[in-house]
Amino acid sequence: MKFDIVTIFPEFFAGPLHYGIVRRARESGLIDIRVHDLRQFTHDRHKTVDDRPFGGGEGMVLKPEPLFAAVETILSDVAPRKAEQGDTQDPPEGTAVVLLSASGKIFAQETAQRFAALERMVLLCGRYEGVDERVAEHLATHEISIGDFVLSGGELPAALVIDAVTRLLPGALGNEASSVHESFSSAWGKAPTQERKPRQTEENQLARELWRVPAALDYPHYTRPADFRGWRVPEVLLSGNHEEIRRWREQVALEKTRRNRPDLLSRTNQ
Repeated sequence: MKFDIVTIFPEFFAGPLHYGIVRRARESGLIDIRVHDLRQFTHDRHKTVDDRPFGGGEGMVLKPEPLFAAVETILSDVAPRKAEQGDTQDPPEGTAVVLLSASGKIFAQETAQRFAALERMVLLCGRYEGVDERVAEHLATHEISIGDFVLSGGELPAALVIDAVTRLLPGALGNEASSVHESFSSAWGKAPTQERKPRQTEENQLARELWRVPAALDYPHYTRPADFRGWRVPEVLLSGNHEEIRRWREQVALEKTRRNRPDLLSRTNQ
């Protein structure tokens, strides 16, 4: 999979993309990441990428010309395109142009899963007070926010999106089940099968709640030592009874979701 990042701070990515799963995926050829300096797509002497907003207001806004030029140049190796009046040509199939913006839709695990099915992503890092709205309307295929807060720019969100998407690609993780049984995965979102039919009334209720949860939090994890400062690992995890462990994990995952993210449970009624 290819990732193209368009930013005014290309040096920022010298660190975040050189560690862990992303680094291994790059070294193995599973992903290809290229960072593009937005200023290289300007045509004036000062390499201007921003200007004051029409109508007044604080701060500066990223101009549309260099962003359109960057995306059109980046994608020209797949489908050459000629900029014309009112040109809104769609990107090639399997390609997403993502504008990272505080005004975008919230990025979630489901979004990462959809992106992981693509062949290429172009990530546009917003800056200053925002980006000319014509970029969101006519250039980007998606406008994404990583949360209800404001950052200085889209560089950190771009790194987060790449990490979240990369780990979902086949071969990125040593254990493929790691991306299934974790927070916000769809593992809980499956109706109980005949083989996993709970035997008690309380467990039947638990199973019904779990498979209706769009994305439950992961269950708590413990490791050695079994007794740390008097805090012992739950005995069920030491029992060796895999069915009891499974039921315990489902129960505490639901309890933790109720405690920390009740909004996830509320979606079941929508």
